[in-house]
Amino acid sequence: MTTSSPVPCFDLDAGTKHLAERDEHLKQLIEETSPFQMDQDPIQSPYEALLEAIAYQSISGKAAATIFGRVKALSATGRAPTPEEMLKLRKPALRKAGLSGAKVLAMKDLAQKTIDGVVPTLEQAEKLSDEELVVRLVSVRGIGAWTVEMFLIFRLGRPDVLPIHDLGVKKGWSVTYGKKHMPKPKELLAFGERWRPYRTVASWYMWRACERAGNAALRKIRPAPTKRRRPVKVSRKRAGLRPALKR
Repeated sequence: MTTSSPVPCFDLDAGTKHLAERDEHLKQLIEETSPFQMDQDPIQSPYEALLEAIAYQSISGKAAATIFGRVKALSATGRAPTPEEMLKLRKPALRKAGLSGAKVLAMKDLAQKTIDGVVPTLEQAEKLSDEELVVRLVSVRGIGAWTVEMFLIFRLGRPDVLPIHDLGVKKGWSVTYGKKHMPKPKELLAFGERWRPYRTVASWYMWRACERAGNAALRKIRPAPTKRRRPVKVSRKRAGLRPALKR
């Protein structure tokens, strides 16, 4: 299996300097929190990283770690089941490990698409652009843009990824910039232009801001406001109603 150099695979000092020069709020956050870092298994394949990401979808990290540990226990190696092993594992065994039915189907589709070559090897993935990887990986059942973004950030160490739908990033943004509401995805995307080409680093610090704030402060942050549609006035004639008779 191909190994990879530790992430990030970009100049972190240049990145943090770039962000600090362009954003006073982010500069303060960078100075007050721990340096950017990511723990990463250097021999983890894209298949294994995505398998783990599926296990972590929509549940707490602690619960996901327990469930994924049970899934790994089903393998002969103690690591994540290989694609071939995953296809052979029976659904009841995977459900007993704690996976939902949807996650079982997603993991099996991931295994099949890895064997078919749709999911690239690590060496292949490192040569593909972010956009090319998104197109290939979202074709896997249960894998959406967010899962691919986490893969780009935490496995490949890509420098310019902004997960605009991530709850932690949105709440961290609200905390950092003193907002009462979370931003809409389009608003966050536009705001993040100032962070290019190091939006991954900025996103990481938004997560740190979220952690520092604590649950009490985060509960006060409201969802992005939605515009109320004004009721459309429809004439009686257009509505197919007869005009009222004059008395």
